[in-house]
Amino acid sequence: MKGTVGELGEFGLIRELTSRLTTTPAVRLGPGDDAAVVAAPDRRVVASTDILLEGRHFRRDWSTAYDVGRKAAAQNLADIAAMGAVPTAILLGLVVPADLPVTWAGELMDGLRDECQVAGAAVVGGDVVGGDTITVSITALGDLRNHEPVTRSGARPGDVVAVTGWLGWSAAGFAVLSRGFRSPRAFVEAHRRPEPPYHAGPAAAGLGATAMTDVSDGLVADLGHIAEASKVRIDLRSGLIDIPSQMSDIGQAVGVDPLQWVLTGGEDHAIVATFPPDVKLPARWKVIGEVLSPSALPQVTVDGAPWTSKGGWDHFGTIEDAQ
Repeated sequence: MKGTVGELGEFGLIRELTSRLTTTPAVRLGPGDDAAVVAAPDRRVVASTDILLEGRHFRRDWSTAYDVGRKAAAQNLADIAAMGAVPTAILLGLVVPADLPVTWAGELMDGLRDECQVAGAAVVGGDVVGGDTITVSITALGDLRNHEPVTRSGARPGDVVAVTGWLGWSAAGFAVLSRGFRSPRAFVEAHRRPEPPYHAGPAAAGLGATAMTDVSDGLVADLGHIAEASKVRIDLRSGLIDIPSQMSDIGQAVGVDPLQWVLTGGEDHAIVATFPPDVKLPARWKVIGEVLSPSALPQVTVDGAPWTSKGGWDHFGTIEDAQ
């Protein structure tokens, strides 16, 4: 795969990328036709889409093409799981400059393919276009398997708030990378390549979760969406949230309270959900708060008080505000 995508050409690039793909039983017709065909046994399809833009969502000097592929697939497949659905397929929209090495595009596809395999899904098609900036657009599909979707609007006073997955690791990794370092490696890798707990979403639906979302924009921000949709107040208890000692060490080194990363750092794609108080949760779920009746206080509070520090991802804000 020597040379650039411009030298290879559109159809040569498509052939190269699709040759790397694997399939699943849900894929009835994969890449190569006008559209793919994916089985939908439930007769409903859960769909989500997201975009990664070079310089905004990833940097080539921080992340390999493989990392970017894993991250692009993960953040979309996590949305499917957070609805209580099982991921089945993704579609890729790719914009690349003509002088991009073909190897970079191939490694991106490898990352997409491998992350899909983790979630039980497959890349089933897409489109490639020439442009000035690398842009990766993903549409993810999923199957509810005869369950109702778990939306943001079902939380009720008395429910507990529980989370599974990492919180604050990506933000801590971003802080490390921003200062020119590459370790602790676990946190840097969490920023480059998140690991959503895909299977926890459908499992939570089976346990009776009343509302659910993945933590993409920050725990407080994403729970704020649940609070708003459900018309409730959510109170988080900081003492119930685990902060690894290494994260505390990073925070001390860079002058940041690690609780800031945990509460407002996005892109870990942990899954947070509300459950009736009598539900017996598996060990992988950690209770971190409760749902209360609405009041004059902000919709999400921490230890009973408003969380006033900056943070939470806003696509029209600055990167510094988000971290």
